[in-house]
Amino acid sequence: MRRRDFLTLVGGVVVSWPLAAHAQPPPMPVIGYLSARSPEDTANLLAAFRSGLAENGFIESQNVAIEYRWARGQYDRLSAMAGELVGRPVSLLATTGGEPAAFAASAATSTIPIVFTVGGDPVEEGLVASFSLPGRNATGITLLTHLLEPKRFGLLRELVPPKSTIAVLLNPKFSAAAQIVNDVRAAAKATDLQIQELQASTDGELDAAFEAISRGHFAALATTADPFFDTRREKITALAARCAVPAMYHAREYVSAGGLMSYGTDFSEAYRQTGMYAGRVLKGEKPADLPVMQATKFLMVVNLKTAKTLGIKLSDNLLSLADEVIE
Repeated sequence: MRRRDFLTLVGGVVVSWPLAAHAQPPPMPVIGYLSARSPEDTANLLAAFRSGLAENGFIESQNVAIEYRWARGQYDRLSAMAGELVGRPVSLLATTGGEPAAFAASAATSTIPIVFTVGGDPVEEGLVASFSLPGRNATGITLLTHLLEPKRFGLLRELVPPKSTIAVLLNPKFSAAAQIVNDVRAAAKATDLQIQELQASTDGELDAAFEAISRGHFAALATTADPFFDTRREKITALAARCAVPAMYHAREYVSAGGLMSYGTDFSEAYRQTGMYAGRVLKGEKPADLPVMQATKFLMVVNLKTAKTLGIKLSDNLLSLADEVIE
């Protein structure tokens, strides 16, 4: 090979390297999905989240990757999981399953954007500065689940005689437990109902709580909104059926699993909106400028088959309030 040809070849290679490097596609953004719940009990909600992402042009495994971490109702695992995702690092943290995941993410980073779903007031809880201008690295949606306890007790009042005693299932390890207890007690007083508080944060304690329910002859059961209970939804509805106790829940899924009645947010719509916000942040919008959304769609669902099994006749007024009747 002549020297001139060799230099031409080398020059061509040198010129081609930067062109090849420039042609490389940009790295795929990664969402860290941190949930206090489990994949088994949130399959429909995860589909809704992905749907919201798709509305902003993001399809999992095509132009966005998602790293999942599931605490399965064990809140003490969330801190380490959040640290893993922050260390990866990820482009954004999407936290679902209530306050425990949101708090873990907020403690792990003050710079990576966070889109949360919570059940209470994120301003009072210190997650954001205000609803209209969150002002930090986090925004999202509140499902208002904790704030609807008075409404659920009002519906229970339609179901049981005056001054009845209601068993209330609570998880003392849930970060919003103190507020929920206060709301439940106030709601019981306002509806002239007596309550017996039963605490459970493990499977063994759940079994013990329902043993107490079976012995106590309560007029009804109110299961408070809690991610741990959501991960044990099938177990809780089965135990309630075994105790033959009419039960009120915060989500439609319990009624689909055999529970008697629920009143609460349309979770699928809320998770879709969470996905939409995640997509907007990935496109460059800042959480500090995205107002915290509040759920606006609520559902009351009753299961007539369960009512018949329990020997309960639901009043015409109660049925008229239902958005969905499962037969």
